[in-house]
Amino acid sequence: MNLLLDTHLLLWAAGQPERLSSSMRDLLLDSGNQPVFSSASLWEITIKRGLKRPDFNVDPRRLWRMLLANGYRELPVTSEHAMAIHDLPLLHKDPFDRILVAQARTEAMILLTADTLVAAYGEGVQQV
Repeated sequence: MNLLLDTHLLLWAAGQPERLSSSMRDLLLDSGNQPVFSSASLWEITIKRGLKRPDFNVDPRRLWRMLLANGYRELPVTSEHAMAIHDLPLLHKDPFDRILVAQARTEAMILLTADTLVAAYGEGVQQV
């Protein structure tokens, strides 16, 4: 199963694995699952790091290389993903989270999140 990690889970998996729930760790360790990250997450990290947000204090280039080296697959943002946002109800205003939901639905992936607002989208989203 392809598992798209939201940005916070991605950061935790890469640098603070103790913050992940046991169910999240189990999903990542399951050899039948393919962890996936969105280029939108790297964009979000880059922007929020530039704004000096302490929870985004990571070098996005280093993170990108590390994710690829550890078997994560990158999912670019496409026009189809961008247009799929139109079909989402406005449950969450964060554009980065909304594109991740649209990507998961378009690509028939499961978006993993710890965010209850993102989880409210239901279809294609699993809170861990």
